[in-house]
Amino acid sequence: MKKLVKAFPLLIVAMALLTSCNEKSNSTDNTSYGDATKELMVMVNNDTLLKSLLVSSIQKAKEINPDSVTNPAQSLEQYYAFVSKAESSMPWGYYMTDHKLPSTFEHIFQSLGAFYFVIDQPLAQLEGKGLFHNSLQYDEPFAKWLTTFNKSWQKYLDSEKSWSDEYYKIVASDPAFGLQNGWYEDPKNWKTFNHFFARHLSSVSARPIASPEDNSVLASYADAVPQGVWAIDSSSTIVDKEGVTVKSAHIKHITKLLGDDSQYKNAFANGTFTHSFLNVNDYHRYHFPMSGTIKEVRIIQGLNPTGGIITWSSDKNKYEFDPSSTNWQMLETRGCVILDTNDYGLVALLPIGMSAVGSVNFEQSVKVGQKVKKGDGLGYFLFGGSDFIMIFQDKVRLTLDAPKESNSNYYKHLLMGERLGHLTINK
Repeated sequence: MKKLVKAFPLLIVAMALLTSCNEKSNSTDNTSYGDATKELMVMVNNDTLLKSLLVSSIQKAKEINPDSVTNPAQSLEQYYAFVSKAESSMPWGYYMTDHKLPSTFEHIFQSLGAFYFVIDQPLAQLEGKGLFHNSLQYDEPFAKWLTTFNKSWQKYLDSEKSWSDEYYKIVASDPAFGLQNGWYEDPKNWKTFNHFFARHLSSVSARPIASPEDNSVLASYADAVPQGVWAIDSSSTIVDKEGVTVKSAHIKHITKLLGDDSQYKNAFANGTFTHSFLNVNDYHRYHFPMSGTIKEVRIIQGLNPTGGIITWSSDKNKYEFDPSSTNWQMLETRGCVILDTNDYGLVALLPIGMSAVGSVNFEQSVKVGQKVKKGDGLGYFLFGGSDFIMIFQDKVRLTLDAPKESNSNYYKHLLMGERLGHLTINK
């Protein structure tokens, strides 16, 4: 788990173009700034406490990493310029260091680190407030503003300005995205970055479905890495001392996860919980892992924090993430579909969105009463890190028999449709 949690922040998001954000900008004129940045400037000007916290956070980050290339936001005005540029940047950008970064992944990872490092500094003023970490990114109203920023960035990534032949060549040259495998649709269909990110398969043969007529065989709902299986007790609480970390949420209560307005929120007492993690390079459409009839379809809005503590390693000249720190109390934007599978009861399917955008979407065909087959399209994520939760009812036993890494308890990466596990009924 820790290995994957450590990797997850680079999957979720990136704030790019670090050097371009380190340009001459000491003016208070905000006419050239992005919409989300303008909103933040108004908030800061009208809230002396928020301004004090943001300036303190910027100053603490500067003391730790005074390099204006790897930490371009060294003053409040430079922070505004940095954030504004990120609103209309590609997720990788360029990252100027004294060594060449090996992949698009590392560009994303370090850009993300530069953005969140500035607002993840521990502040004495925020101690005792019950936040996951006493840093600005988890405190209101700044935490809510981060969602505003994410939406503004998504608007850019949905525009044709966010895609070009040059950008295509960048992702095509990185084998991690798998574009050389013949799995995906014609790239000419991609007019925006998010068209690429939510790309379709070239055909169903690109992801064969394990035992399509046998519901006892569970197919992987996405290109993802399985994380394990947890029991749920009679009070709908996960039987684990610390709960289960999913993205930045620390989950213990299934009713909270499903939402108070779900008529099925109490239907999974004594059941089973599993989830898998999607990396930023993965195919980001998710599919039905079993056949059945749809009973409920909902989108549950949430915040989109990073969920991790970011540190600067002066020895390595890079940002790093604490793998044990992703257990904040809030839940990200998520979808919830309740599927009636007949022989195996109700199954809850929950795609979890994450920063930077955290957009969870269902296919138009996903409606209450619709009968679906294993492997049918369920929905897709737009840019950001992602996770997928699956919950079974009482008496349904899930055995994950997906392959593991050699000499390790970590599961191997699965493609959508590959066998994830199998189900039995306890008498």
